[in-house]
Amino acid sequence: MKVNTFFRYGTPILGSILLLTLSAVSLLGPGDENSRLYVPDDLEATLWAEAPLFYNPTNMDIDARGRVWITEAVNYRSFKTKPEERLSHEQKGDRVMILEDKDGDGRAESSKVYVEDTLLTAPLGIAVIGNKVIVSCAPNLIIYTDLDGDDKPDKREIFLTGFGGFDHDHSLHSLVTGPDGRWYFNTGNAGPHTVADQDGWTLRSGSLYTGGTPYNDKNEGNRKSDDGRVWVGGLALRINPDGTGLKVMGHNFRNSYEVCLDSYGNMWQNDNDDQVITCRVSFLPENGNAGYFAADGTRFWQADRRPGQTMFEAHWHQDDPGVMPAGDNTGAGSPTGIVFYEGDELGEKYRGTLLSCEAGRNVIFAYQPEKQGAGFTLNRKDLISSFPQASERYEWFETDTDTRKWFRPSDVAVGPDGALYIADWYDPIVGGHAMQDKKGYGRIYRITPKGKKLTAPTLNLTTTEGLVQALKNPAVNVRALGFEGLKKKGDGVLEEVQTMLTAENPYHRARAIWLLAQLGDKGKNAVEKMLDSPDATVRLTAFRALRAASDPSPYLVKMAQDPDAAVRREVGIALRDVPHAEAKVSIQNLIKRYDGQDPWLLEALGTAADGKETDVYALVKGTYPADPVQWSPQRANLTWRLHPVQAIDDLKIRAASEKVPPAERRKALTALAFINDRKAAEAMIALSKSHLPDVSSTALWWVNFRKTNDWANLMDWETATAQVLSPEYKRMLELKQKVTDKSLPEPQRIEAARSMADNASGGNMLIDLKSQGQLPGTIATVVSEQLFKNPDQNVRVMASQFFARQGKELKMDFVARMKADVSHGKSVFETNCATCHRHGEQGADIGPDLTMIHQKFDKMTLLDAIVNPSASIVFGYEAYTVTTKKGETYFGFLLSDGPTVVLKDAAGQRHAIKADQIKSREKLPTSLMPEPTSLGLDEQSLADLTGYLLSF
Repeated sequence: MKVNTFFRYGTPILGSILLLTLSAVSLLGPGDENSRLYVPDDLEATLWAEAPLFYNPTNMDIDARGRVWITEAVNYRSFKTKPEERLSHEQKGDRVMILEDKDGDGRAESSKVYVEDTLLTAPLGIAVIGNKVIVSCAPNLIIYTDLDGDDKPDKREIFLTGFGGFDHDHSLHSLVTGPDGRWYFNTGNAGPHTVADQDGWTLRSGSLYTGGTPYNDKNEGNRKSDDGRVWVGGLALRINPDGTGLKVMGHNFRNSYEVCLDSYGNMWQNDNDDQVITCRVSFLPENGNAGYFAADGTRFWQADRRPGQTMFEAHWHQDDPGVMPAGDNTGAGSPTGIVFYEGDELGEKYRGTLLSCEAGRNVIFAYQPEKQGAGFTLNRKDLISSFPQASERYEWFETDTDTRKWFRPSDVAVGPDGALYIADWYDPIVGGHAMQDKKGYGRIYRITPKGKKLTAPTLNLTTTEGLVQALKNPAVNVRALGFEGLKKKGDGVLEEVQTMLTAENPYHRARAIWLLAQLGDKGKNAVEKMLDSPDATVRLTAFRALRAASDPSPYLVKMAQDPDAAVRREVGIALRDVPHAEAKVSIQNLIKRYDGQDPWLLEALGTAADGKETDVYALVKGTYPADPVQWSPQRANLTWRLHPVQAIDDLKIRAASEKVPPAERRKALTALAFINDRKAAEAMIALSKSHLPDVSSTALWWVNFRKTNDWANLMDWETATAQVLSPEYKRMLELKQKVTDKSLPEPQRIEAARSMADNASGGNMLIDLKSQGQLPGTIATVVSEQLFKNPDQNVRVMASQFFARQGKELKMDFVARMKADVSHGKSVFETNCATCHRHGEQGADIGPDLTMIHQKFDKMTLLDAIVNPSASIVFGYEAYTVTTKKGETYFGFLLSDGPTVVLKDAAGQRHAIKADQIKSREKLPTSLMPEPTSLGLDEQSLADLTGYLLSF
């Protein structure tokens, strides 16, 4: 028996985890250990449904009758496999399925097709709101409407269109109704997105991310929407149910799978990563920049990583002004569905629990967020898993039949009965745009209190009482029916709604506040009085509800003085588009009450100052006057966040002072680096000559970095940094000329090529010739083995792309059965892999970090990734070849795309090339990672390497 500790508002709740034998799973066999889930001992799990009632579940919602609606993805990545290798049933597009437990025995026995549509290719989201079913399937957000109640759509409407990411994981995700009655949804970073709402307001967003599918081949950052702002990467969006009022609620995610809201109006999400150590779960403030790309979307995080930054800090740009705190670092994985549980049916201790599916780790994480300043702390617990402890070390290489890691929770939802429902994609791999279970098997689990039968209530939506009960329902899109129905009745239901204000469940009280603000003047007046409540959560919800229903201007000055930091955060957010003359007093109040520490409040102040930073900085100077060396935390942090041109001289003084702590000097340098002005660049150049080593080295890094992007056009950097060709490089150029001279005898050309093959510059030139078809096959054959021994790592890696190396075929099934020698596997890693990959404390950060790979992959999946590295290339590590107009060729990962293109080669060296000097650019179809045969690895070495990586 295992014991886990769960925390609720700081109070420990001990609960031993009970091992539950689920109903027999036909794919695994009855009684198989692999068919069990681990849950807290006061809960129990049952297998509620499984294939063939449905296949490949990507998302689900649950209607007012307790029926589960599933989006299938049988056509997922159909371009990767032959039709005969996949699940075969008549295909007219993917399907939406309705599953039902008609006899109430706790297991679905009925399934029906709601729709099968050619517009549906791997849909990733579904919301059921009354007779409307909203399906998310890029490029479209589609509404199906059942007018006659026969569970077949009578109307199909393309509600929104223009989203990037067709047949792509990083695309349009599910929609959910917020407590304000509006619709919230999100999309991943597979842009570009060009989407117009019913009023004609147009969103234009993108980034440099491409890949994953053949269709995601064009994208770009730095695109302006109709609000004049640049939104990039993945987006959280809001829209009115009538299709008007499209608004960006947050941006710069990688691929947040869902956004969910609690009844106070807080938004929550998770997000995955390029590596396997930096996934996260976050509180998302309105307008939040989640920090995946550079602010304009033209650079990956790898391009911006600074010396000394951890992977997590760099991946989410945590040291950059204007980026929200990242939240909980969940480590390795592939986060998917998320929901906030507000019901009482599971027991009071589960009320207020944020649940996040982690498909890569076979677990559902649980949080009970605790307020900290204007934000939250998120303490993670493993709630449900296919392992006794999801974080346990497990010796995968010792077993061949364990399929517990095939549990891939793609979504979690709350039913109207208060039970949790978990959709299981079920596959040996998750992420990387790949699937290996060609049968399309899937299942749904139901989590209920131990020994207690939960049933969905019968809701009469024609009566006020029935609508109130619907508004109290634990299922989010069911309570939307109550909200909308009561809102239509107007202030005639004021008294009934106000009775909810005394409900024992605080979330019921919050829902009433949102509704009252939309029930005419009487309801609005009642909510205005709540701005004086002694309860901070009531004041917060009241302010948000009033802002959603009308102009919040009358309340800004007052609420900017609120004692609660979260309320003041919301005021800062509301001030973003308010002219400075009107916002000045409120902003002044926020500045005076900033404690100099709270990152959430600091970011809200930055939001309030958006577009008026110079004026707001004048308020900061007046509020916290001091010599730059003596700045208070308030002055230092606000200057860092606002970084106006007016602060350049002060920042230069502060960065150069021995009296200022090193961390504060570094922050001043960062603020300078984010000022796009020649004077800032000149100040940084001057600081690069400082007598303080930390200042000079950091300033020099910023100079070399900024000259390739924001400061590229501020001065003539090329002249300042021009380099003279070394004699050795000139000799390689002369040898290259001989190799390409067809008038010379072949032995002489081969001799020249041999002389080049042992030299770093010469090796790169030979690869350049081969890539352009200018190196004859006979010469290539002669020098190939030399290139694989070249002293330059980039040459050795790139040689595997263009030069053949003899090696026998590796058979994975044979390797999988071999017993691993972990100590030898460590040696194999150090010799062959550590030059690019990190594992623990060893290795480099050129390729993906493999430290936590054992938490995401099982043995066969990892073997496949090693033996066939080009089958599923990790995002951000697609290789490019760039040829300049001068004939120079560069190979590497694309870090930045804009006026200057930056590549990082396999040796970790960066190459900055002016875009107007590029003759051609091509994405290579294969990975830069060499195949094992090109490294000379045999089956035993491969088995040992796999064992080492999985035993960490």
